[in-house]
Amino acid sequence: MEKSQKIIKQSDENCPVRKSLALLGGKWTLLILFQINDRVLRYGELKRCIPDISEKMLIQELNSLVENKLVSKKAYPEIPPRVEYCLTELGLKTLPIADKLASFGLQNLK
Repeated sequence: MEKSQKIIKQSDENCPVRKSLALLGGKWTLLILFQINDRVLRYGELKRCIPDISEKMLIQELNSLVENKLVSKKAYPEIPPRVEYCLTELGLKTLPIADKLASFGLQNLK
């Protein structure tokens, strides 16, 4: 009897899982994307949604998400400054991933 074996290729720099993790593998990345979701959020609202994240880390993560074209940032020339964040089309494609993780957590992590 032979077992059918799945061939797993070596994970090199062209591996799609590796590339996806480079974009989404940060500690806070998916949580930020999940919180923004299909809404437009200001920085303060987002900070309140994720109370455990430091301001420095939230700013770094948001800048990285904007740079990677997952999040759009709109700054208004007002005093005090107003900045809004929303998901781009690419960012919206990550929501099913976050939904799957949330479902897994609800079903298995109690």
